[in-house]
Amino acid sequence: MNGLTNFLKSKSPYAQGVFQAVGHSILNVVQALGAITLFALRTLGHCLAPPLYLRHIGRQMIDIGYYSLPVVGMTALFTGMVLALQSYTGFSRFNAESAIASVVVLSITRELSPVLAGLMVAGRVGASIAAEIGTMRVTEQIDALTTLSVNPMKYLVVPRVIAGALMLPLLVLIGDIIGVYGGYIVATHVLEFSPHNYLHQTWSVLEQNDVVSGLVKAAVFGFLVALMGCYHGYNSGRGAQGVGAATTNAVVTASILILIFNYLITQIFFS
Repeated sequence: MNGLTNFLKSKSPYAQGVFQAVGHSILNVVQALGAITLFALRTLGHCLAPPLYLRHIGRQMIDIGYYSLPVVGMTALFTGMVLALQSYTGFSRFNAESAIASVVVLSITRELSPVLAGLMVAGRVGASIAAEIGTMRVTEQIDALTTLSVNPMKYLVVPRVIAGALMLPLLVLIGDIIGVYGGYIVATHVLEFSPHNYLHQTWSVLEQNDVVSGLVKAAVFGFLVALMGCYHGYNSGRGAQGVGAATTNAVVTASILILIFNYLITQIFFS
């Protein structure tokens, strides 16, 4: 410890400023993680306690699930098609073309469908939630709800979080079907595989745990996307610049958390 102190004293003020900047950055990250954790715990507490605004939950399920279906479906379709084409390009070097169906279905159900769907929903829904709630914060509508004895967490955050956790698994399940079908189209119409053999290999390699792991990831990702949108919107700064920063931070943090929790859940299921 004394050696580090002497080292800092012997250096210029510029070096001390660098260490101070690093320390402030670490403290800011820890503070942000603590604030997000407390917000998540408060949200979970409100989700488990009545009352629940079922009408608002239903409306958010439509906004998050139904209106996200086209972008998730298109993403899954072309992901499956590209995956089949790329797998054939690589496996043909080793005469392992028969493994293409297995690679497509496992990659789609385990990883690509939940991760890509989560990222797409984060870009579309997370940004929308942050902008909407951030605008309500700027225009003092959240303060008005408190004045009217309406809990803003119950009214604004809980319906979006519940809808996100419920609808993203449904989107991923549909994305699994569309993605596998995209690989089937390329394999049978472009690569001239036998449709019967391709479907047989797909069903023979697919297990229940492969689909369940993807759906569990999707539920966690949906919770994270809605939570980050609500958190950054709820704590938005004043003015248009604050709302813009909240929208950007919601998408970025949700995307990073999706990738982190993707590894953690994969480790739990397939370790």
